Amino acid sequence: MHEMSVALAVVDQVTEAAARAGDVTAVRSVRLQVGELAGVVPDALAFCFELACAGTLLEGAELVTEAVPGRARCTSCAHAWAVGMPPRLTCPGCGGGTTDLVAGRELQITGVRWEDGDPAPAPTGEPIPEEC
Repeated sequence: MHEMSVALAVVDQVTEAAARAGDVTAVRSVRLQVGELAGVVPDALAFCFELACAGTLLEGAELVTEAVPGRARCTSCAHAWAVGMPPRLTCPGCGGGTTDLVAGRELQITGVRWEDGDPAPAPTGEPIPEEC
């Protein structure tokens, strides 16, 4: 299951960030951006996250996901549109087929809340590798 490898990667990154921070005894919540086109099912990710957190510093932590809609832009006419599911990659403005995906593939930790309630910065500020 793809979501389990994503959940494990999130737990690893947050655990590493907590170790660098020092006095962290527990993690309350993890905020994660999940793009509509990232190939991740949020409900499955939440289930896997709970399993991946068991026995770690993150046990009992809440996973807060922020959905990022897919958006594309036509390279010919610069029209931008919501891609939707299934993805529409042909420009609705000019019918052009050369587009750039500008949003919707995100899979990134955007915040972590430590046990003491102080918000912590995202562990790395970098997206989770797509091979996860």
